[in-house]
Amino acid sequence: MKKIRVVVVDDSALVRSLLAEIINRQRDMECVGTANDPLIAREMIRELNPDVITLDVEMPRMDGIDFLGRLMRLRPMPVLMVSTLTQQGAEVTMRALELGAVDFIAKPRIGLAEGIKELSEQIVEKIRVAASAHVRRTPALASTGSVPAAGAPAPAIRPLGRLSTEKLICIGSSTGGTEAVKEILIRMPADSPGIVITQHMPPGFTTSFAARLNSLCQITVKEAVNGERILPGHAYIAPGGKQFRVDRSGANYIAVVEDGEPVNRHKPSVEVLFRSCAQVVGPNAFGIMLTGMGNDGAKAMREMKDAGSYNYVQDEASCVVFGMPREAILHGAANEVLPLTGIAPALLARLSSGGSDRYRV
Repeated sequence: MKKIRVVVVDDSALVRSLLAEIINRQRDMECVGTANDPLIAREMIRELNPDVITLDVEMPRMDGIDFLGRLMRLRPMPVLMVSTLTQQGAEVTMRALELGAVDFIAKPRIGLAEGIKELSEQIVEKIRVAASAHVRRTPALASTGSVPAAGAPAPAIRPLGRLSTEKLICIGSSTGGTEAVKEILIRMPADSPGIVITQHMPPGFTTSFAARLNSLCQITVKEAVNGERILPGHAYIAPGGKQFRVDRSGANYIAVVEDGEPVNRHKPSVEVLFRSCAQVVGPNAFGIMLTGMGNDGAKAMREMKDAGSYNYVQDEASCVVFGMPREAILHGAANEVLPLTGIAPALLARLSSGGSDRYRV
């Protein structure tokens, strides 16, 4: 069996030791090297040619973001960020995902050794996903982690005009999804239907995710709050560590955010959101399944289609991980399978045409 070769980059000797131990316990992976700063790591990567790097954010001589930016320009490879559970850590993590990191591990600030041991199953799962991810070279970026020109809001986004307030756009995503969701939302005009989103993320990170998107989009992007009305021109992101679904109060859609059980091991779960959209929104829903590992949301997306929704699924070539989209396709949930950059234009064209049934497949 060919093992996944991992290099661990972290300025903490304790973290390096813990991560190396967790990795080396697995039959399908090995830690081939550890480095306490990016300059040492750079030479190690050249020499060892690893499959995956775990990369700390705060390090001496060069921080993780600067190093990641250079790495993804010159030698793109799967990188798993190791971030602290702080507001600053969350904001830096969002920049790292923009720069091309596949995913991140949120390490606790206190009880570090015990916390990392408790995360061991999640760590090795994310390394396995990263090893199979489609990683792309990123364009030159400022060390501040500014947004690439290709991902900037379109200079002119035409309004859709009068639409039924009954319409609702429902998005599910996981690994690689933060950038995929951004690609959809920056194309949406200020008068778009309401948008509800479940992106797999732990508590503490969705606030920064929503704020970053809100600064880039014509629509308003925010974390969902229990009981609030879902308005046109707004996107609502499931808070990390909570379940998020849609309900109806009279003529209005409302957000339901609750501390429910994990579904498909996820909290928030795409299954929970999409099932509620099937039950509450039905033929007025548009479903979008984006990049992600596993099968969360596939069955419920089929339920949405059976209830009359029109569904878009991201194609394999443009996915970081073609797990959730593949499962949605296998469940017969897709009306159209499109590259990421084609989903928003197709959706907007359909909305502008009134979404006539003659376009259904």
